[in-house]
Amino acid sequence: MQPQPGDAELIGTILAGEREVYAVLVTRYQDTMVRHAAAMVGDRDAAADLVQDTFVKAYTRLDTCDPDRFAAWLFRILRNRCKDWLKNRRQQTAPLHDDAHAASERDDPGVELDRTELGRVVTAALMRLPPGQREAFLLKHVDGLSYEEMAERLDTGVSALKMRVMRAREALQEILKEVV
Repeated sequence: MQPQPGDAELIGTILAGEREVYAVLVTRYQDTMVRHAAAMVGDRDAAADLVQDTFVKAYTRLDTCDPDRFAAWLFRILRNRCKDWLKNRRQQTAPLHDDAHAASERDDPGVELDRTELGRVVTAALMRLPPGQREAFLLKHVDGLSYEEMAERLDTGVSALKMRVMRAREALQEILKEVV
């Protein structure tokens, strides 16, 4: 099996005129970005739209990107899109459907209901955190990034991120104590 080309190589190919290669970068980062955006804004449909907007903006500005830092650059675009969306939250509409209520075929419906309810409680608790704390917590504990990787993506110091994650954990503990 041949190794996958790196981001910098793909960007060089795209900028040389092979625009269809951009699909490789989209495939490489889309799932992670949608998961992160959904956790940040609390709405999977909006998250998918934000990620799509991010990829469009990144494509149109690809020539301004440092190819060796593409992932961090792309993530910062998404981060800014999420922040803007949260600022304009009043303009949101209710989703037409909620897949969380659908029972899994392989699970006991009672177990699935408990899991869904727990997920709702945790999601609601996360949404009560300030966006900076929520983002740091998700990057560390959901995406599994190191503090150094987080610092690169967020263009912030490691010690500041450690403090955000610690404060997020403490706040979540307090919020969840209220619920339980």
